[in-house]
Amino acid sequence: MRQHDFTTGPIGKQLLVFSLPILLTNLLQVSYQFIDSLWVGNLLGADALGAVALSSTVIFTVLSFIIGVNHATLTILSQLKGKDDEQRLRMFVNAFVVILGGLSLLLGMVGFVFAKNILLFLGTPDAMLEQAASYLRINFLGILFLFGYNFIGTVFRALGNSKTPLRFVMMAVILNTILDPLFIYVFQWGIEGAALATIIAQGSAFSYGLFISISRKMIPFSRPALPEKEEALLILRQGIPAGLQMTVISAGMAAIMSVVTRFGGDVVAGFGAAQRLDSIIMLPAHALGTAVNSMAGQNIAVNKWDRVRKITIYATFLNLGAMLVAALLIFIFARWGIRMFIQDAGAVAFGTEYVKIVAFFYPFLGFNFVWNGVVRASGAMFQVLVLNIISFWLLRYPLTFLFAQFFAEKGIGYGIGTSFVISSMLAFGYYKYGKWRERELFKTKT
Repeated sequence: MRQHDFTTGPIGKQLLVFSLPILLTNLLQVSYQFIDSLWVGNLLGADALGAVALSSTVIFTVLSFIIGVNHATLTILSQLKGKDDEQRLRMFVNAFVVILGGLSLLLGMVGFVFAKNILLFLGTPDAMLEQAASYLRINFLGILFLFGYNFIGTVFRALGNSKTPLRFVMMAVILNTILDPLFIYVFQWGIEGAALATIIAQGSAFSYGLFISISRKMIPFSRPALPEKEEALLILRQGIPAGLQMTVISAGMAAIMSVVTRFGGDVVAGFGAAQRLDSIIMLPAHALGTAVNSMAGQNIAVNKWDRVRKITIYATFLNLGAMLVAALLIFIFARWGIRMFIQDAGAVAFGTEYVKIVAFFYPFLGFNFVWNGVVRASGAMFQVLVLNIISFWLLRYPLTFLFAQFFAEKGIGYGIGTSFVISSMLAFGYYKYGKWRERELFKTKT
């Protein structure tokens, strides 16, 4: 698979060709979680499924931080790719390997030791506690694999290759689909079998990604060595706010759930089902956000600002088209979509109503991914963190709370939809008038 230089060539074609594999990779990631829940729920029952759901909340928080740090990886490495600076590219890949490897091992040990305490803090019911703790401990033992294959995928995308990560994520999904029933049902390993299937699948994907990267010299890996102070400081300056961006989003969603729970079980269940649809609907916007981060990063590095502007325009209109089609489909098939996850009449009614209210607000949320992705490509991680804090804590949560006071459960959709519009206006305002273009990650060599 060849790497792409995004500093020349037709932008529209590059954006489509580059973002499509990212979209398919994200879709596979969603199906991974769906298949896991399907096997556990059907083979082990409701308590086991609840245990997995609770443990997955903790894992998702860790994964959110990983995804955030990978935004920093994408920005730094894509700019070095744009500069065609092979030496510093190799040095920074090594620095990321050492820092993220150490962080993953530390998180794995802490998580393994304190798994039960974390679950108790979350209020895990006694009937689920032991199963959830076992599942979580095994996942923490394999957290290096989770870090590893996400990191390798990000490096490939920074270098302009989005097809190779699709291959090893597909491998993980296929392996997990096979190993889940084998370990749970045939070997009778229960919930521990589900966790083992997950880390074996992730470990295999990581090993495969590492093998092809090194054997085909697709990524400039070198023997791990302690990074230089300058490299470590840049990674931390970029990585910490980038990781916190995703943590802010996770915490913001938890705050919104506190509004939802006030309206009872039907609303909670309907909202939960709607959120699963949300995760599918937002896949094109996620893919475009990742694509523009890499493409804009390469061009920012060589001051090709006209191409950065054109990348933004193409991605904005592509987002608008994709999200309007998704919104139309979800509006038409809302009830059927909700009923894929729940059957209770009251929950289905609320979930359907909520989805129809927010459907045509989704393009505005997609704009956030595009414009923030371009800003992030410059290295303005702290500024994007501030925009996310405003989006969730000054807009989405307060507006959801306020609209729910006036319109009861319908207000949840109105508040969230309104916040999408206002936050996209703020994101565009910073993209248009902010000082992110003045950012310079690397000092020019003399």
